[in-house]
Amino acid sequence: MRDVMSPDAERQRAVVDVFADLAGRAGYGHLMSPILEDLGVFLRVGESTDVVTKEMYDFEDKDGQRIAMRPELTASVVRAFVQHNPTNLPWKIWYEGPQFRHEKPQAGRYRQFSQVGIEVLGSDDPHVDVEVIALGWRFYEALGMRQVSLLMNSLGDESCRPAYLEALTRYLLDRRTDLSERSQETLDKNPLRVLDSKRREDQAIIAEAPLMVDFLSEETGEHFAAVRAGLEALSIPYEISPRLVRGLDYYTRTTFEFASTALTNAQNAVGGGGRYDGLAESLGGKPTPGIGFALGVDRILLACDDEGCFPEPATAPEVMVLDLVGGSEAIVLTDQLREAGFRADRTFDGRSMKAQMKVADRSDAPWVLIVGEDELAQGQVTIRDMQGDAGQTTIDRGDVITELKTRLGA
Repeated sequence: MRDVMSPDAERQRAVVDVFADLAGRAGYGHLMSPILEDLGVFLRVGESTDVVTKEMYDFEDKDGQRIAMRPELTASVVRAFVQHNPTNLPWKIWYEGPQFRHEKPQAGRYRQFSQVGIEVLGSDDPHVDVEVIALGWRFYEALGMRQVSLLMNSLGDESCRPAYLEALTRYLLDRRTDLSERSQETLDKNPLRVLDSKRREDQAIIAEAPLMVDFLSEETGEHFAAVRAGLEALSIPYEISPRLVRGLDYYTRTTFEFASTALTNAQNAVGGGGRYDGLAESLGGKPTPGIGFALGVDRILLACDDEGCFPEPATAPEVMVLDLVGGSEAIVLTDQLREAGFRADRTFDGRSMKAQMKVADRSDAPWVLIVGEDELAQGQVTIRDMQGDAGQTTIDRGDVITELKTRLGA
């Protein structure tokens, strides 16, 4: 975990602002869910996943309840759906905020990490899948990212997955002793999750494993075909990744991942998601189809750096007010500048002119306004160009806003 300092914090907020605008224009409302949840909410994520068995921060609170710091947000969103029972379906929301996982820190991955995401509950229309995936793709485009690939798979549903799991389990059991120790443990809990292993000794076995796409029922096959057709209509390129299972147990049917080809390390996923049509029921609600994704802000910004896109937003003041007289004039002038829409700051502590100019120079503000005794007596302000060749002039106090708009516009 770490502090996110300026200007990195402003850049993260700018990512969220881009996402919020995109989601809002698509009809998604904002949901703010609590960081702490009853532990049982996340046990539904899947007790064979590392998120639950090894990474979740959970504890007993002062009332003796088992509490968890949310390791992901989909389960929290579905819990909120079940609890509040919205009637206007499909229920479309977006979210942002921190999650917590006790895992090994690495590039773009921290134990407290920030995500943005969307969820749609109440429709199993494949065109909803298309909309969700397309919003993720358009978000990367809005950030200026061009080196992103979309990987897709279908994990089937209760009509066809049992037959696949039987074939997969039989295959893995025959090769059990060749699997890593961790995958042998996973095999006993959920054979499907073995396919998500990134351990080197498992790769040859995974490469020869049966494929879910070969077991899809007619209905799930048609659903997946409709999703692919919708993406093709939007000219969104994708690649079928038949062993993609993602990291959580609740996924069914459409499953997808966004990967950055600009990132050079093995951990190049910048987001992903899929359908979870049985999750609401497992949390005590009525059967409700759902789909969504979560996108990692830290990993996205690393990818943006590698692509040279989405730079830090401007945070330096556009104008600094130097106060050489004390009193209220600098207070009033700075406030008026901010009300007029300028990024404005001022000096404090009544320092010398030289000391205040050093502060202004370090601020990177292109313009300085000087309030001195002479200026105050004559109803004027001195304006100085700090980055160009316009030099220093004196203007009437009432013309400051207009003059700055002209100069900054130029």
